[in-house]
Amino acid sequence: MAPLSRRATGFVVLAAALVGTLALGGCGFRLRVPEALRFERIGLSGFAPHSTMAAEIRHALPPESRIVANVTEAQVIVDAVEDTRETTVEASTASGQVRELRLHVKLRFRVLRANGSELLPLNEIERERDLTYNETTALAKDTELNALYRDMQSDIATQIIRVLAAVGRTGS
Repeated sequence: MAPLSRRATGFVVLAAALVGTLALGGCGFRLRVPEALRFERIGLSGFAPHSTMAAEIRHALPPESRIVANVTEAQVIVDAVEDTRETTVEASTASGQVRELRLHVKLRFRVLRANGSELLPLNEIERERDLTYNETTALAKDTELNALYRDMQSDIATQIIRVLAAVGRTGS
């Protein structure tokens, strides 16, 4: 049997991709879309001035919603009671060299109405990750550590958006 030409091979790959896409569509699969919020203006309070968590929440918002600078203009307020990032040593060698770190991100928050009344009581979202460490690759490990923190905060921000969507469905 002669090998397929380059054009025929491309056609076979395209046909297989099309069949796969149709099969996934038929089983109810669909890409995750951002949560729809009933709130257009969201206020953030209690976050540090250059909080990376607040930046991740701003980034996770759907296009129809925005963060307002003044919380008095907001329809709903995410009030951060505690926003922490901690790195602890989990394992070290007998000579004291660090071998494993634990990264911990925690956000304790509540959701308030524009008038200050509580819409959702105090909640807490935490994420932890372990990171192996080697002093010879300290710069690369520092980059990896920052990427892991960003990923954990992004996950928490997505959870906050889901909470706001749920709060909006139950009534404000």
